[in-house]
Amino acid sequence: MSAAMTENGRVLEALLQGQFICAVSDEDAFSYLGLEANRATINHQLAPLNRRLASACDGEVYFCAYEVLGDDEHRVLSSQFQEIATHLHPLVEWLLLAQEAQGSDAPLSAGDPLRLNELQSVIEDTPALREQLAKVAQYRLFGSTSNSVDGQLKQVFKRLVEHGYFIRPNPERLIYTATAKLDYLYELLRFIDEAEDLALEQHAMDALNQQETLL
Repeated sequence: MSAAMTENGRVLEALLQGQFICAVSDEDAFSYLGLEANRATINHQLAPLNRRLASACDGEVYFCAYEVLGDDEHRVLSSQFQEIATHLHPLVEWLLLAQEAQGSDAPLSAGDPLRLNELQSVIEDTPALREQLAKVAQYRLFGSTSNSVDGQLKQVFKRLVEHGYFIRPNPERLIYTATAKLDYLYELLRFIDEAEDLALEQHAMDALNQQETLL
């Protein structure tokens, strides 16, 4: 099997597993999908599965979407929405906490680093942030049972990596880098905010469809 085919198979598998592919999460796969011929090949392989390659954030992130939405697909999307809705609140609270701890006015975006030790130092010295972290870390999304700032932060970052919002480039260092899945989350939130006249599930479903939601 050629190297090109191996990369093709790896990218196809990642997409079908529901992964978001960006320059941060998987630079090689992102470069592969940057070529029109490769995108066409992937789409050809996805078509028999009622899937297609989708992108968001001005082409900064790729993922797998349904080609045609039938009853079964709508049920999957509805279930997916419930999961997203469950995650939104703790994610937003965490992002606001991290932003405040960094003293930044800008939301975290793809490529931005977070240093666990620096966050820990600021949070431990700030009672309000300690209280906020303790609350956020206990959400089911993060599931921390620790009473220490160190333990809570490590569990939060562990879950953020598992869900694809951050990567840890060097396992020897406690530095985490945001992926474009965060930017996708912001786009989804903006769409929902702009669709306030719709019922929550309806405009979330519309957002998922408009953003060419992943499988």
